[in-house]
Amino acid sequence: MSLNLSRSMQIRKTVIETEHGVVAAQHRLAAVAGAEVLAAGGDAVDAAVATSFVIGVLEPWMSGPAGGGATMLWRADKGRALALNHGMRAPAALDPADYPLSGQGAASDLFPWEHVVDDRNVQGATAIAVPGVVDGLGQAHARFGRMPWAELLSPAIDHAKRGMLVDWFASLVIASCTRQLADDSDAAALFLEDGQWPMISGWTALADKRLDQSRMADSLDQIARHGARTLYDGDLGAAMAADVQAKGGSLSVDDLRAYRAEFHDPLAFDYRDVRFHVVPGLTAGPTFRDAFAGLETVSMGDAPGPDSYAAMADALKTAYARRLEGMGDTGESPQAPGCTTHFSVVDRQGNMVAQTQTLLSIFGSRVVSPSTGFLMNNGIMWFDPVQGRPNSLGPGKRCLMNVCPVIGEQGDRRFAFGASGGRKILGAVAQLSSFVTDFGMDLDRAFHQPRIDVSGDTLIADDSLSTDVLDRLRQNQPVAETRRTIFPYAFACPAGVMRRGNRNSGCTEIMSPWGDAISEDMTKER
Repeated sequence: MSLNLSRSMQIRKTVIETEHGVVAAQHRLAAVAGAEVLAAGGDAVDAAVATSFVIGVLEPWMSGPAGGGATMLWRADKGRALALNHGMRAPAALDPADYPLSGQGAASDLFPWEHVVDDRNVQGATAIAVPGVVDGLGQAHARFGRMPWAELLSPAIDHAKRGMLVDWFASLVIASCTRQLADDSDAAALFLEDGQWPMISGWTALADKRLDQSRMADSLDQIARHGARTLYDGDLGAAMAADVQAKGGSLSVDDLRAYRAEFHDPLAFDYRDVRFHVVPGLTAGPTFRDAFAGLETVSMGDAPGPDSYAAMADALKTAYARRLEGMGDTGESPQAPGCTTHFSVVDRQGNMVAQTQTLLSIFGSRVVSPSTGFLMNNGIMWFDPVQGRPNSLGPGKRCLMNVCPVIGEQGDRRFAFGASGGRKILGAVAQLSSFVTDFGMDLDRAFHQPRIDVSGDTLIADDSLSTDVLDRLRQNQPVAETRRTIFPYAFACPAGVMRRGNRNSGCTEIMSPWGDAISEDMTKER
């Protein structure tokens, strides 16, 4: 399913520039929630907490409290970056023998692992890993937050009480996964109408049709009142684990109690006159570093052109190859729909947050925990079901993620970037970072600049690139031209903020119908 646009149509996003704090997120109302926190005097971390929980309500197929991810933080008063890994883990009781290979070729979702019987690693309760994002948010808030935790969850609770509005885009996304959602009675009850995707009204008006997220609202209220660890140590976590086990999964109370997100020193490296900070370990951060190592000795020119695009393609392909060999991630279907979400925050003091969070696949495991109202992840799909490999499925193992939040410093400019889109994430974040640092672009130019994607066997190129660029790219690999579309995304879906001096700006993917950047002063106009 794809929405193709006329070649004569141009879509642009307005980039704001202000002395106030800015939140850029894949859903405007989530960005508004974060910006309102900044307007109330909150830190960038406070805004990130509010944004994260709201986007889990309003974009539930991408992320939520039952997901995981990673975060890069910049602390302006200390002049330093910190990495926070809140990725998922395999349950301790998981048995690889419960995921037998079918011998029927490749798996049915994002990664071309060998197919497992009944897609047990892809869909259903057996695909659920230990979630991490709520503990990560709790730890970040305990360390840097200025506003009360409960106050930061209030916007998400309010949105969940009202229920997410099912507009044309929500209907489209739900329709793309109707068959899988119908397999779980609780997911079907939440997202479908009589087993079918929910319809909006006619061409001239939208009915105020909303999901019933009242159970999720109650669970968020418990997290607000009792703190982040109630999802791990309290009755809420116990209920969620019981739901998963009742549906055949192995997530346990002990798994939740043992889980801890972890702060790390970032993987920091220099590129020309730039200092980059990324999340180390089982993320795309090390691969991001490898890509820029491949560009270090290349002359990029004064503006993006045939040679610079070719150099980026070569650097990304080399970095991907190293990742596949050493980290065990064997790729991803370029036809898979986009998943995951990213938002970036900068406050008036210059503190920054770049957070990527995910359920992994679109709608995760397509399983809803009835006691909590949370859509559950399918993090087990990150593992290779074939044993004896670097990323083979096993009990208690950390999941290998494609997320790539980054903080960059260059002169008087600092930026926080990231994206959603599975294995497409790395290429998008690397290119945006190059546009800004190699060619001096602001966010407006960088986010509207055509991109390429080399995460599959065929290079995917924006068909608005010049003939010279396309011809140069074809010298080294097969190239398919495509346009940026609304759904599915041919490229990743980035969001970013930038600070230059005391001026802040923000932008999101230009094709995202919900994405927007909101400054705290804009909330006073509402």
